[in-house]
Amino acid sequence: MTAPAPAAGNTAPGWPWLLDGSAWNRDPQLSADERAVLVQAGLRLFHSSRLSRTERNALARLLGPLEQVRSCLWIPDKAGDHRWVDYQVVGILLARTAEAESVWWSWDQSAWTRLIGPDAQEWSRQWPAQASRACRPRLLAYAYLLGAPVDEALFLCFERLRLARMVFGPEIVDREVDTVYGLLRGWGYRLETAGNHAVRTLIAHAMLLNRSPLLADMDAALLERLRQAVRSTGRASGDLHSLQRALAALGQCEPPVARNETLLSELRAQRWTDVPAPWAEIVSRWFGTSTLSRNVRLAYRQDLARMGRWLAAEHPQISEPAQWTRATCAAWVAAVDRMRIGDYVERTATRGVFGDPMSPSTKDGALTASRAFFRDLQEWLWIPRRFDPGRALETPRSIRALLGPNPRVIADEVWAKLLWAGINLTSEDLPTTSSGPRYPFELSRAVALTWLFSGQRSDEIRRLRTGCVRWQHDGTAVSPDAADVLARDTVCLLDVPTHKTGTSFTKPVDPLLGQAIEVWQAVRPEQPVMLDVKTGERVHFLLTHRAKRVSKDYINRTIIPALCTKAGVPASDVRGKITSHRARSTIASQLYNAKEPMTLFELQAWLGHRSPSSTQFHAKISPKTLAKAYSEAGYFARNVRTIEVLVDRDAVASGAAASGEPWQYYDLGHGWCTYSFFEQCQHRMACARCDFYTPKDSGKAQLLEAKENLQRMLASIPLTEDERAAVDDGQAAIDALLDRLIDVPTPAGPTPRKLGLPATATMLPVVEVRQGPTSTRRDTSADPSC
Repeated sequence: MTAPAPAAGNTAPGWPWLLDGSAWNRDPQLSADERAVLVQAGLRLFHSSRLSRTERNALARLLGPLEQVRSCLWIPDKAGDHRWVDYQVVGILLARTAEAESVWWSWDQSAWTRLIGPDAQEWSRQWPAQASRACRPRLLAYAYLLGAPVDEALFLCFERLRLARMVFGPEIVDREVDTVYGLLRGWGYRLETAGNHAVRTLIAHAMLLNRSPLLADMDAALLERLRQAVRSTGRASGDLHSLQRALAALGQCEPPVARNETLLSELRAQRWTDVPAPWAEIVSRWFGTSTLSRNVRLAYRQDLARMGRWLAAEHPQISEPAQWTRATCAAWVAAVDRMRIGDYVERTATRGVFGDPMSPSTKDGALTASRAFFRDLQEWLWIPRRFDPGRALETPRSIRALLGPNPRVIADEVWAKLLWAGINLTSEDLPTTSSGPRYPFELSRAVALTWLFSGQRSDEIRRLRTGCVRWQHDGTAVSPDAADVLARDTVCLLDVPTHKTGTSFTKPVDPLLGQAIEVWQAVRPEQPVMLDVKTGERVHFLLTHRAKRVSKDYINRTIIPALCTKAGVPASDVRGKITSHRARSTIASQLYNAKEPMTLFELQAWLGHRSPSSTQFHAKISPKTLAKAYSEAGYFARNVRTIEVLVDRDAVASGAAASGEPWQYYDLGHGWCTYSFFEQCQHRMACARCDFYTPKDSGKAQLLEAKENLQRMLASIPLTEDERAAVDDGQAAIDALLDRLIDVPTPAGPTPRKLGLPATATMLPVVEVRQGPTSTRRDTSADPSC
């Protein structure tokens, strides 16, 4: 075969066409001799070798360009029949010229379409039997090299890769295709799947549209033409997305915009037909001016649209923010307070039950958007200041009372099963498609363990960067290959990027997480740098595959259902569906309720919050921890003291107790009290040593302790406020108690003053016995004998 000669027509600047058509006679009218030869030759036109020398000379103006085009086509040598196919193609062009009585230079796009396109079957019935179906793609190649105005949609009717090789040559086409395939394969694309030639076909199609096989000649405008051509067929453009990423990596165009970004752009471009035009206009202007994050502005925009629909329905005379007064604000706050799901929305509600009251958080969000909107408009001097948005649009107290920290913690037993499922995750546990798993198993396991152990938001997990895991032992960096060091006390540190509420920071995590990330980094295909929209930097993201990050919903839609299935737990519980963010609350609550718990400020630093109030929305004290704290606080023990009592069973059995003999003895630590109504004695905490008192060092007390029929019991004595203060507050309270009791009669009759008790005497407390889970303690700290 010959080297490619240039074609006529417009070409890309980087591709030099060698087929020079400047010397061609492009007169569209047939001469008399040409018309006579065409009519006389008839069917012999379909094999030009059968034309006589005279006939060929008469048709030299027509046959010359066709012969040059034929010499430029790259036809495989093994195709032995290519010569007679070329003869048929030349015959078809000559026969069509004779029928139209004009040369192909004057044919328009529709004429070429009728000759080559699907409707050519009707006209081809007039062709002789020798004209085979192989002529149609060859006809398109001839028309392409002749520079004819063929419809670009005709390329979709043929094998575009074969056509591109025929026109440009297989060597250069395959070289450029392999360049793209090398990039995509290096990023993790599985391009060797049987029958998977979509990307090759798209590259060939782009070459034909651009009239150049060079990737260096492709740009964004060409990709848009290609996208329109693919869209006309009704096919998915996922392979075109991949091609654009490869061209972007080669510096030929910008990276493709995410599909959801395109959808949001279309939604933002839509005009609100049910909202007053001035209101919609100023909201759109505010949206383009506000410095809030894009997601916040989108959420506020929906609430402002709701406000506009409410105005159109309830206050049609008000069409712009400048007309609002305090009365309008009060009416809007009242409307929000009574609003139901589906009120003043563009579409039917998809979440919740239509007609049910809106949640308090949704109401608060609508009023928050209102305050921010009017505050900005007033500060920017777009509207006059007629009211204070902070007060006129304040969230009612009845709504604020229903808001507050309420973390949706996953039950401990369910979370333990999910942890087990994540640690033992296998490739068989993940869903697959016809072409295999969506992501490599190492990537999926790293995502699962990061969700289970890091306590980070899903966006922060997606934005982790390569090298985000570091290992330290005694404050010194170590290599993760040192297994013996890791087994002891090496700390795994995770670098968290700039996030929702703060800058980047580093936190300790479980070594299992670090090891899973190291495994993925070892097999991770080389990926291009990508733009971090939050920071404006181009970085190497960790969890990327095929030149894009894992999808936003991968954790919720794939990882969590797979873990729930493996663990045998439902995907929902009493608090709702298990989502990615609930893991953050669960981990924070477990760290807050651990045996050696984190303090609120330590947990704040671990979660990356700016203030402890944010941490309270994630950490929740468990009932078990609260019960333990309540028990250790000793609320009941603080108000009640337990005293040991000796009961003389012989005195009770013999009837001596009925005659007035002592039968129960209250242990005061330094003596015994035989007063039967001891709990009613006002001197029980500071014994005045009346006639009912028996010192322990007396002979009577020794005889009492020698009895074998004594039964020991415990009696609870409630304390008054003065007595509790004496126990809790020390000597000053004791002295005050003694001063108050100095003239109070004892059960025997005389007062402490008459008994000669000094006003500054040390209090003689009852024995305090605290019942704990494993031990009993007797408080005798005020006993002089101790």
